[in-house]
Amino acid sequence: MATRTWAIDPSHSEVHFKIKHLMITNVTGSFNIFQASVVTEEEDFSTAKISFTADVNSVDTGNEQRDGHLKGADFFDGANYPQLKFVATKSESVDHDGSYEMYGDLTIREITKNIKFSVEFGGVVKDAYGNTKAGFTINGKINRKDFGLTWSAVTEAGGIVLSDELKIISEIQLIEQA
Repeated sequence: MATRTWAIDPSHSEVHFKIKHLMITNVTGSFNIFQASVVTEEEDFSTAKISFTADVNSVDTGNEQRDGHLKGADFFDGANYPQLKFVATKSESVDHDGSYEMYGDLTIREITKNIKFSVEFGGVVKDAYGNTKAGFTINGKINRKDFGLTWSAVTEAGGIVLSDELKIISEIQLIEQA
């Protein structure tokens, strides 16, 4: 089998997160700068070697003040820990339509935990320019406090400002490298 190398197509990929605010609505954000290296045997992504990084200073929630807080020491501490990293360790097929569970080591603020993502494989196609592309929808969740993102506050009535659970939602399009 031939080894194939893939990279993220940044103009057709998104990495988002959601977290409950005041336990009544979600705040959604994204990382605008990220990259990945993916190596497969042919087009078999179930056994791919995957390494992903995101620049935490590219976090964007649409609110400059909140983004500054997220980049600061209360959360990502981007001055000291500029990247979050994920390295896949194994995948397990969920069914025959290309869905699988991907396990790997996520590192935020130099704290590494093994996490699980649900992956939906969209397929492989050639685009209008002859490039081979592969698409994925990736979902997971983490407890933010497990990674040192421990800032917390309570409302005057004693309610929680931010949930501990953070959802990760990504649409990833890979492009095969020559």
